[in-house]
Amino acid sequence: MSDLHLCAGARPFVRQQRALAFLSEHIISEEEALRLNTVLLAKHQKDEYLSRKDYDFALALDESHRYRVNLMFQKDGASGCYRMVSAEVPEIDGLGLKNVDTIKKLLSYHNGLMLVTGPVGAGKTTTLAALVNELNKARKDHIITVEDPVEIVQESIGCNVTQRQVGSHTRSFSSALKGALREDPDIMAIGELRDLETIEMAISASETGHLVIGTMHTSDASTTLNRLLDVFPPAQQTQIRSSVAESLRGVLCQRILPSVDGGLVLACEILTSNPAAAALIREGKMQGLRNVMETGIKDGMCLMENSVMELYKAGKITAEVARQNVTTKGVLAQIPA
Repeated sequence: MSDLHLCAGARPFVRQQRALAFLSEHIISEEEALRLNTVLLAKHQKDEYLSRKDYDFALALDESHRYRVNLMFQKDGASGCYRMVSAEVPEIDGLGLKNVDTIKKLLSYHNGLMLVTGPVGAGKTTTLAALVNELNKARKDHIITVEDPVEIVQESIGCNVTQRQVGSHTRSFSSALKGALREDPDIMAIGELRDLETIEMAISASETGHLVIGTMHTSDASTTLNRLLDVFPPAQQTQIRSSVAESLRGVLCQRILPSVDGGLVLACEILTSNPAAAALIREGKMQGLRNVMETGIKDGMCLMENSVMELYKAGKITAEVARQNVTTKGVLAQIPA
């Protein structure tokens, strides 16, 4: 179970293994929805929600029960989505990722840019927390995270971990990044790279001796890099492609797929930067990255559809799920209709 929904004009429901399960037949009224979704808010939080009509925050009932909450208003009234967050700090070895040694190698760098990407609900936040946890245990550095909101609390182990929440501790991702550069960080983990200023500062920081890890809502490595570069105006394209070619360490793309036993499994794509990849990025020829990943298997790279096919051949996902996540004709031909 991952999300609880309390919405005016609808039955209360939860999401279980991606399917909806209703908790009762009662239709929540407009008044009930507003009361249910604001009863745990402090006065300033409630005022902000009622003023902005949208509100994101982290809710901690106790050490074992944490939620990422989104409140909004829709045509029938107030609505709230409560995503359950694990109380345990995730371990990178327990996520179900392929080529974990390759991912750990990317974390061994002391500068550069690493991207964690995937669609909404693909587990990017959990993976980012696991990467920070791995660094926290393996190194003695200063880690600054910028999140919206802070979901998984990280205690300082080998590193000093400073966690900042957009809204509560800083105005925006970009303003937090600007401030972070004056706070003597070694590593910066950014909850979302989504606007020009944030992306520009992340790339700049990765070039000036910091390891920067950020997430994006993209489906594969080539789309990720196109999205990263396309936010810049044409006059900056040559310069920014050169900067990314030099600073990029790797891209980890992931998807969560329904498994045959009613659970979930993780499929992933990994691109690690090498001279061939850097040359393609510098020239803006992202369509060639597929060939780089196909020939880079020995370096720990993998394609998303190959990861999907491994899950299918291992009997972990159905043929239908495999077909939905494969686009190449030659690979599709291996899946029975």
